[in-house]
Amino acid sequence: MANSADAIVVGAGLAGLVAATELATAGKRVIIVEQESPANLGGQAFWSLGGLFMVDTPEQRRLGIKDSFDLAWADWRGTAGFDRDEDHWPQQWARAYVEFATGEKRDWLHGLGLRVFPIVGWAERGGVDASSNGNSVPRFHLTWGTGPGVVEVFEHRLREMINDGRISILYRHQVDDLIIEGGACVGVTGSTLADDDAPRGTPTNRDITGDFTLRAPAVIVCSGGIGGNLDLVRASWPDRLGKPPKSMIKGVPAHVDGRMVGITEQAGANTINKDRMWHYVEGVRNWDPIWPDHGIRILPGPSSMWFDATGQRMTAPNYPGYDSLGALQAIMDTGHDYTWFILTQSIIKKEFALSGSEQNPDLTGRDWKLVLGRAFGPKATGPVEAFKEHGADFAVADTLPELVSQMNTIAGNDLLDETRLRRQIEDRDRQIDNRFTKDQQIMGLRTFRNYIGDKLIRTAKPHKILDPTKGPLIAVKLNILTRKTLGGLETDLGGRCFQAAPGRGAAILPGLYAAGEVSGFGGGGYHGYRALEGTFLGGCIFSGRQAGRAAASDIG
Repeated sequence: MANSADAIVVGAGLAGLVAATELATAGKRVIIVEQESPANLGGQAFWSLGGLFMVDTPEQRRLGIKDSFDLAWADWRGTAGFDRDEDHWPQQWARAYVEFATGEKRDWLHGLGLRVFPIVGWAERGGVDASSNGNSVPRFHLTWGTGPGVVEVFEHRLREMINDGRISILYRHQVDDLIIEGGACVGVTGSTLADDDAPRGTPTNRDITGDFTLRAPAVIVCSGGIGGNLDLVRASWPDRLGKPPKSMIKGVPAHVDGRMVGITEQAGANTINKDRMWHYVEGVRNWDPIWPDHGIRILPGPSSMWFDATGQRMTAPNYPGYDSLGALQAIMDTGHDYTWFILTQSIIKKEFALSGSEQNPDLTGRDWKLVLGRAFGPKATGPVEAFKEHGADFAVADTLPELVSQMNTIAGNDLLDETRLRRQIEDRDRQIDNRFTKDQQIMGLRTFRNYIGDKLIRTAKPHKILDPTKGPLIAVKLNILTRKTLGGLETDLGGRCFQAAPGRGAAILPGLYAAGEVSGFGGGGYHGYRALEGTFLGGCIFSGRQAGRAAASDIG
């Protein structure tokens, strides 16, 4: 396989690993080219929480959750909001994925060795009615072992195939161009980069030591999104979300830079839905960063009070855990790019989780003793307590005046008024006195506690924020956190790239495929405008599988 093979896979992230191993399973010889070092095998998936969207599973049924394809597909359509001519293939991908998530996904992954946590999470609870966005039921299946647990399943397959000569990986090989001959993609050219032993996730050098050319009848681009490149994020920012934030932090490493999107476009492939993106509004600056501007997302339970930068409480349905994109739009409409949670120690110890494998040593390390501490321990998890102590966005105080003073210091302004905040918090606290209420957030909190999974490990018992026995008081400044690209290279259901051409009916660009985030996780944007969560890793797995199998069939 010195300089040719049956297929070339660009990128050794999750989608690339799945595509390569599917090709090799079909008897094809595969070369993976990866600009980063071996330390970064698995890409962004390694850093993830490992959540997977699945439907009507044994885990759901054991918890009394009634789910079905029809309900999940209705939720997906209501969430995606497909409304463009170019959404033809994304819609085909979306339906195929929900069918996969309802059908063979769990059994297929289980057969490969993946296991899931028994309590199913309820992410993106959604909008205001049954036809709007959001998950009607819990569907977020957490991988036992988090992101590394997902990666190791496919890394194990990969190692076996490397050992028997079916796959080779060329690290520190940066693709600079795709070779197009006779209207078909037949290989790649690029630069070899100097070795770099930097730890996983940290930036590596771009020192060029040579060049390379590789040829194959199939090239699958699995290079990820643009979340590490703030210039590209701002250039793609949609008008419907207002002006791009002046300040953003990054939920992905610097090498998630979108470089291959432009290279693949220049080779003649079509991209769609570039203005669709998925950024989180609950980002905090990492006190112990791995990559530049490293941010971590808080996965909040439903109890924290949420205020905009001026101290006005967020309104329905913009409560913690409901509607990420709707909250982002509401925040940008305020003219500020940050907000605040106000909560108590009783809330943080039960409801705060941090996204990321490194922030969840109990789940990542498969340690049941530590996991039980989430439900019964006197404190939050160790990483959450560390952020509370060291994080630049956290304020902790025994009284509200002290808390507001710290909040204004963190923000570097005097926008927050203690009297105004106190009135809103006391108004909310009065609603706790009865089992019935007019406060929609408290209604939601009580509904969520009807689900045993939330009651056990994700929601605090309802109490007054200003109850001193539940303190101290905590405030968290929430930043916009870049994360996922929802648009990308347009493909058919086999991951085959379309040529750039106006209108529908463009031809396939032979030999060129795409999978994972670079293809909007399928078709050029199978999420539409919004995601139901657990659909990013799942999208990499499904689109990588589809592209690998289609390329193997096309090669013959």
